[in-house]
Amino acid sequence: MRVREATTEDLDAVIRVGVTTWRATYPPITGDAYVEEGIAKWWTRDAVLPGIEAGRILVAEVGDRVVAMAGYSLFEDHLMLWKLYVLPEAQGSGAGRALMDEVIARAGDLPVRLTHLVGNDRAHAVYERLGFVETTQVSSPIDGGPKEIEMERPAVRR
Repeated sequence: MRVREATTEDLDAVIRVGVTTWRATYPPITGDAYVEEGIAKWWTRDAVLPGIEAGRILVAEVGDRVVAMAGYSLFEDHLMLWKLYVLPEAQGSGAGRALMDEVIARAGDLPVRLTHLVGNDRAHAVYERLGFVETTQVSSPIDGGPKEIEMERPAVRR
């Protein structure tokens, strides 16, 4: 398993990870309409390419195949993990953990924050195991979508 910054050549693979994972994970939580609206908003070439070009998208590869991705940025006084998705067949392989370890390392002395959908209990449990604590619930960025749980991992002082 190798973690690295995504390049423009990874664009289609990054989109595939997001779209595949959304369609496999979210319909029971959100319904199909939310999934398709989210894909149209966040998983297009125009939505993903700027993050790749800015060096804010990481990928995890097995061999020469991208199996997971993470998108992050500095935001106010913390590092925000906007996206962390692992293809269903690669879940449990360590790809998500490897990406998270790299994101945390890049945060330096800053806390790391993320959100996940209420009802995504598997993600919540994973984040708790990685030291994140729930801080609040926020409204969905998509009208009519489920609330999101905001979590934070305090900064690791070196």
